[in-house]
This record gives sequence, structure tokens and C-alpha cells, in this order.
Amino acid sequence: MNNTYISDAVRYIGVNDKTLDLFESQYKVPNGVTYNSYVILDEKVAVMDTVDGRATDQWLANLDQALEGASPDYLVVSHMEPDHGANIQRFAERYPQAKIVGNVKTFSMIGQFFELDLDGRTVEVKEGDTLELGSHRLQFFTAPMVHWPEVMVSYEQSEGILFSADGFGKFGAMDAEEDWTEEAARYYLNIVGKYGVQVQGLLKKVAALDIAMICPLHGPVLKDNLEFYLGKYQTWSSYEPEEKGVLVAYASIHGNTADAAGRIAELLKAQGETVELMDLARTDLSLAVRKAFYYDRMVLACATYDGGLFPCMEEFLHHLKSKNFQKRKIGLMENGSWAPMAAKQMRAILETMKQVEVLDQVVTIRSAVHADTMEQIQALAEEIGAH
Repeated sequence: MNNTYISDAVRYIGVNDKTLDLFESQYKVPNGVTYNSYVILDEKVAVMDTVDGRATDQWLANLDQALEGASPDYLVVSHMEPDHGANIQRFAERYPQAKIVGNVKTFSMIGQFFELDLDGRTVEVKEGDTLELGSHRLQFFTAPMVHWPEVMVSYEQSEGILFSADGFGKFGAMDAEEDWTEEAARYYLNIVGKYGVQVQGLLKKVAALDIAMICPLHGPVLKDNLEFYLGKYQTWSSYEPEEKGVLVAYASIHGNTADAAGRIAELLKAQGETVELMDLARTDLSLAVRKAFYYDRMVLACATYDGGLFPCMEEFLHHLKSKNFQKRKIGLMENGSWAPMAAKQMRAILETMKQVEVLDQVVTIRSAVHADTMEQIQALAEEIGAH
């Protein structure tokens, strides 16, 4: 997975960043992240994207080494987000003869980020346009809102390489020993998840291409079993669950709501269900979002707090809504010592989501679990297990 050799003509010049703690200032990356960039060496030399400003010096050194004394003719800008586009001005000033390749929205954004005169130095491309480099030819496909409006992917026709922008990326440095699926899913669902329709549109475009390799802007170069990666993106972007099972996610203040959540988890396991129990107060939010999309059902258990939801549950639900959560069945459990309100408020948020069925059966705990509460928990376990 961490092999960065692409081909004799296509060189990897990206940079590992193991010092970054929060990607986009919100997602934990315990194993860092990569900022990927590539060079195509031919009669004309094309650099595929730059990197984050945190990695400028190393990237320039990698670029110089890969060029072996040549000068780049083009910089292809797939995505303007600063973790990829931060060095556009630095590149343009360092290589004044090079032209910048992008679409109309790319150049609008360049003007927003930089004070840069590109008069006579732009190559504006549209859907399906090609750029001849010699024996290599790049073809461009727009990918609006995957996950910014200016995004485009490039397909190198002679070697069958898809330069996929943020698509097929993952968290983690290139040498991270971790499962691709989990960190790629956490990356995709939290960053691109809202735009499933647009991702589906891009997948239809690239389905007609003979792809031998995928070169994303984050994570490893994908060379083998490409059907697996394409299949994951098909599942994630169509919001289908990956496994039949139940996520039991709880937000507990003093432990009684957690106790109830644990009890329904055990009942569901006894029914033969795959169950994952999650404390929202202590679980990274991006992982909680990933797990909610993973299973086909979910039980939410929440304490009432100041007449509303305990904050970690409210934040979780709002994140799910913002990521276009859909096609799931949900059971609700609430706790309240004098005025239980959590179920009503969770339902109100969930009912704004597409194709989310909230079960009528609700467990109401008044302070702690008692015999009558167990009857409700048993009933909810049977109802959600029946699905």
C-alpha cells in the first residue's frame, strides 16, 4: 500500500505530514496525512497539483529531484483547497515559463487565494478536453462538489492512470500500518459524504475508462483490486449500509443511560445481531459518523440536559444531517428524572433526514433502569431486531 513507485515516466513527489493533529482543524489524524503530488515526464512535463504550505520545502526538493534538471511546462490544478493548492503561487514564480491548467472555476478561486498575474499563462479546460504531453495525454473530467465546485480529475490515457483529486483518499501517512477501508471511510464520509449524488455522477464518468491505477491527493496510490475501491465508493456514495447490524450510541451523564444502552446491546446480541456499543462523549465524532453509516440500524440513548439533548448527542445528530445521513432505521431511548425530552428532540432532528425510519417504540428511563424499564427495552430490542 505504501509503494510510491508509479512508472518510469510518472513520479510521486508528495510529502508525509506526521506532525498534523487535526485535518481541516477538526478530524483527528493519529497517523498523520499525506499531501500527494505527481510529475509526468515527457516531451512536455506536467506537475499534478502542489501540497499544503506545511510541506512546501520538502515538496520543492522532491520536485527538483524528480525533474532531473528539466523544467515543468504545466501545473495541473485538480483542487484548490489549501492542502493541495497552497503552493500555486510559489510554483508560478519559481517556473515563470510554466502554464497553469484548470477550469473556469479554478481560475476564479486562484484569484481569491493569491495576488498572482497569470496573464498569458493559463490553459482553461472543459469536460472531456485533452492535453498532449508527448506519448502521454491527459483527459479532464469535471467533478463539481466532490467536494468543492472547481474539482476536476485527470485521466492519463497511455498508462491508464486516474488522478482522482480527493476521491479515493484516506487519512494516515504513506507508511501507516492501518486498514485502508476504515480510514478511507472516515475520510470520505466526514468530508465528501454530503455529496453522494455528485460522487455517483463522477463514478459514472470514470466507469467508461480503462483504469490501471488511481493516484489520489491523500493516501496510497491504488494499483491492485481496483474493483474493491470503486465498489466501496459506490456503496458510500449511495448511502447503503456495509453490514446488517446495530450501532447503539449513547450520551450519558451519570451512567444510568449508559447502563440502559448496555442492556439493549446485550439483548440484541442474544438475538444474534451484530452490535457495536459507543459512548458519544468519549468517541471521536468522525468515527461515530463513520459507524452510523456502516450499519443498517441504530439505537440512540440520550439523557435529557437543560430541557434538550446532552451536547454530544446533539452534535452527533447534526453532523449526521450535514453528511446526508439516510436509509436507516432508528430506535430511541431517553432518560429524564423529571421531564424526559430527549426522544422528542432526537426524533425532530431525525425526521428532517431522508428515508430515516424512527420506530414508534420509545424507551423512557426515569433516572435509572427498573423492571418496567426492562420491559420497554425488551420491546424495543425485539422491534429493531425484527428489521
